[in-house]
Amino acid sequence: MSVTLRKCKLKNGKVSLYLDFYPAIRHPDTKKLTRREFLKIYLYQEPKTELERNHNKEMLKLGQHVCAKRLIEVQNNRFGFLSEARKDGKVLDFFKKEACKKKGSNYWGWEMAYRYFEDYAGANFRFRDLSEEFCEEYRDYLLSGPAVGRHERSIKINTAVSYFAKFRSLLKTMFRSKAKLIDENLYEIVKPIKEQEVNREFLMLEEFHQLIQTPCDDQLLRRTCIFAVLTGLRFSDHKALRWGQVKGFTGNYYLQFNQEKTDGAETMPISDEAYAQLGLRGDPESFVFRGLRYSRLKPFLRKWISDAGIQKDNFSFHCLRHTFATLQLSLGTDLFTLMKLLGHRSIKSTQRYLHLIDQMKKDAVNRIMLNPVANIEVLPMGFQEISFRFG
Repeated sequence: MSVTLRKCKLKNGKVSLYLDFYPAIRHPDTKKLTRREFLKIYLYQEPKTELERNHNKEMLKLGQHVCAKRLIEVQNNRFGFLSEARKDGKVLDFFKKEACKKKGSNYWGWEMAYRYFEDYAGANFRFRDLSEEFCEEYRDYLLSGPAVGRHERSIKINTAVSYFAKFRSLLKTMFRSKAKLIDENLYEIVKPIKEQEVNREFLMLEEFHQLIQTPCDDQLLRRTCIFAVLTGLRFSDHKALRWGQVKGFTGNYYLQFNQEKTDGAETMPISDEAYAQLGLRGDPESFVFRGLRYSRLKPFLRKWISDAGIQKDNFSFHCLRHTFATLQLSLGTDLFTLMKLLGHRSIKSTQRYLHLIDQMKKDAVNRIMLNPVANIEVLPMGFQEISFRFG
């Protein structure tokens, strides 16, 4: 196999450089044999000035460099350089295609990540424009807390973490695709945004018992909330749950379903108490929590918790999932089992709850004091004790 740098005279008075492959190689896109690759490098046919002569000299060196590189690539059976046209494709089209592969709440996360990328890069941003510098600048853009959408609320740092993680995942797919849409593994080069530790609201066991003993005016939402604490399921899983996915018998009930966020097939055992929150069994295709709407949950929870005398700021339905996780860990469930119960794909996601348990342990050990009455005023010696008698 040989690769030769050749020249082709053009009508505009310039010379186009191209590579001649012998024998011919098969184009990875068209599958047809080809012998030429035009480099889009041009020389002056008759240079008249020193500037034009220097231009020819530099462009010729560049052509020779590409020729040597191509020879090595051909010898290693790498023909991705023939697919350069693909790198003119729009990144947003690829982004949208990947987002549409997701399901449930995971899709909406990708959809919002898509919108923020569109806001920054624009509709015509192409694969060949991706670089380490661009990725770092996009990272800074997300960290600045931009606001995209009808509500125009600035995103918080952990939202930026999520959106940038999806963008990095996209970079990995581009690099590993058969089309080789980008030449560098930018996923490895560009570092993720570090997640910020946040306070996760949850209920202690005593608070949970206090809550369920407090009357409320919506039994559907009450059952849904209690079921969330007893199982740790997300709202999207509650809403999608059908009676055909609820199986088993007393002492051995379980759910078989696909998690909406991860699209992972799950078999989850549930307690008899959890099963009791589902109500009367319906047809296999009917929804268990029929009529459930997320917009009603937050005001319902806020009032129910307030009526129970529990002080919790910004308590949302997802905090019930946090409650399940922290109660499981505090009652002795190991981290790996909890990871499976929560449907996490990585143990790192589950480890976030450990710091909550660590704080609970610190609070517990601090309750034992060497002198628990040190701050109690003691009566002086000789002080006459007064006793009371009743009846």
